[in-house]
Amino acid sequence: MSLSVLQQEDGNIIDGKATAQKVLEEVKSEVAKMKQQGIEPCLAVVLVGADPASQVYVRNKVEKTQFVGMRSLEFRFEADLTQDALLAKIDELNADASVHGILVQLPLPKHIDETAVLQRINPIKDVDGFHSENVGGLSQGRDVLTPCTPTGCIRLLKDTLGNDLSGLHAVVVGRSNIVGKPMAALLLKESCTVTVVHSKTRHLEKLCQQADIIVAAVGRPKMITSAYVKDGAVVIDVGINRIQENGKNRLVGDVDFDDVLPIASAITPVPGGVGPMTIAYLMKNTLHAAKLQHVEL
Repeated sequence: MSLSVLQQEDGNIIDGKATAQKVLEEVKSEVAKMKQQGIEPCLAVVLVGADPASQVYVRNKVEKTQFVGMRSLEFRFEADLTQDALLAKIDELNADASVHGILVQLPLPKHIDETAVLQRINPIKDVDGFHSENVGGLSQGRDVLTPCTPTGCIRLLKDTLGNDLSGLHAVVVGRSNIVGKPMAALLLKESCTVTVVHSKTRHLEKLCQQADIIVAAVGRPKMITSAYVKDGAVVIDVGINRIQENGKNRLVGDVDFDDVLPIASAITPVPGGVGPMTIAYLMKNTLHAAKLQHVEL
C-alpha cells in the first residue's frame, strides 16, 4: 500500500494532499531542468468577472505556479468584457511563444459562449484539456493534454493499486464533459473495463456493486452508499457539495464517506482527496505543454 494511503482501523483513506505535494515536487524538479536549457514554462490565467469561488481558484493556481518555479501571468477583466475582446486576448496569448499554457477560468459571464472561447485556445496550450482536438486525441489514445481532475484521479489510483490497472472493472458515475467522459477514456487507456452510469441508467446500484473501482462524479451529496460498493473496492469521490447539517455548512462528496469507509479498501475524503490533485495536474499539464512546444526536450 502506498504511503499516500493513511492506514485506518476501519479502512484506508487516500491522502490526496500528500500525493498532490509529491506531484508538485516532481514538476518543480522538471521545471528546474528546463530552465537550465533556457526555457521557462509559463501559465497564463484569464479571469472574467468577480465570482468569489473563481477568485479563490485563480489565487491558488497562481501560488502553485510560483511554487514549482514557473512564470505566472494573470489577466483579470470586468464581467462586462465582450466576447470579441476575450477572444482577442486569447489570440494574443496563442501568438506569444513565451506562454506555454492558457487557462480561462470557468464559469464565464452568460453573454460569452464558453465553447467558442475554449475552442479558440491553441490545443497545444490548452492545459484544461477541453479543446475538441484534445478530447478527440484522448479518445484515440494520443499524447495530448487531458483534463486535470480525471488525470489526477488516475494518479491516485496508480499510487493506491500500482501502475498496472489493466483488467480492473471501473464504474464511472456521471457523464460530464469535464470529469465523467474523460475519466472513462483515461481508464480505457489503462486497459480497464469501463462502465459509465448516469441518471438514466437502469439497475445503477447493481452495476456499481460489480466495480473494482468506483469514480463518483455526479454532483449529488452522499449518493453512493455502502449498498453500491462491494467489499474491497477502491472509491474515488470527485464530488464537492455544500450542505447544511445541524445548522452548519459543510463540504461533502458524492459518496457517503462514513458509510462506505469500512467496506472500501481505499477511499478519497472530501475535502483533501481529489481536490488538491486538480491544481497539481494543472501544473503537470503546463509542464507537458511546454515540452510539447519544445519537442527537442
